[in-house]
Amino acid sequence: MKLMLVGRHVAAVAAAGVLLAGCGGSASKGGDGPDPKASGSPERGGRAAGGGETGATGATGKPDAKESTLPGALPSAYEFTPDPARVPKDAARARELTRGAALGEADWTAGMVRHTPYESGGTWPVLADSCVWSRSALPDGVLDSFTRRLDVPARDGRGRVQGAVTVTVHRSVAGAEKEIEDTVQESFRCPRQELGGGQHLSGLMSLRFDQKDVRNADASLFEAGKYTGPESGGIQDYVWTKSRIGPVTTAVSVKGAKGYKNSDLLRIAAEGGAKVLYRVELELK
Repeated sequence: MKLMLVGRHVAAVAAAGVLLAGCGGSASKGGDGPDPKASGSPERGGRAAGGGETGATGATGKPDAKESTLPGALPSAYEFTPDPARVPKDAARARELTRGAALGEADWTAGMVRHTPYESGGTWPVLADSCVWSRSALPDGVLDSFTRRLDVPARDGRGRVQGAVTVTVHRSVAGAEKEIEDTVQESFRCPRQELGGGQHLSGLMSLRFDQKDVRNADASLFEAGKYTGPESGGIQDYVWTKSRIGPVTTAVSVKGAKGYKNSDLLRIAAEGGAKVLYRVELELK
């Protein structure tokens, strides 16, 4: 793994990231303000994880000689290639893909409900030098970016967990890769960030996985820190993942709440990340 972290926090973030990278789905095919953070540089782009094929065939449906034959095993390498005819070349097809791939309330994890606002799209979050997020028009290299927000409701003495998933389509693989690269640097430039509406992130640390450790995407990264906001009930854990398949990036963020452990948030993020990557593959195959 390519780690740019120091101290004991490194081991914790790295271990959590490995957990997310190793999580598999059933298959590998297929807050208000700028959250989840989807952008890197405003010029070319900006953050998800989990998931993989079980069984004896890879994402292309062909036998994979590198894949373990153990029941439920993940493939030993990611070898999915998008069908060029299915890769969006204009905004209309990009919007079709982002809406088809983004998770709804029945798609992520049991019991989730719509956040208010639920959907947003057509704009781009930008992290200023002041470490405050704002929104701008989509950059030229981005065909579409679309976000859905889903929450685990407060119950049984536990608070409301806020989740969000963003799907972004770039004009090129290079643009999507630049988004991944820029994203890793944001936490080092701004370990404390303001999301708007009184929401803050702090203690942010990021890692990008070595490609040999990624089984369900062309690239993946993981970020962790602390979150506070008007309804957070104090300082809570925050996890965020981003992945890339071809020119498409997916981002999943989970803001913690009272009564939830970091491991609970990792499970929610891994499940969401795996499922949205599966849906992206379905859109591209």
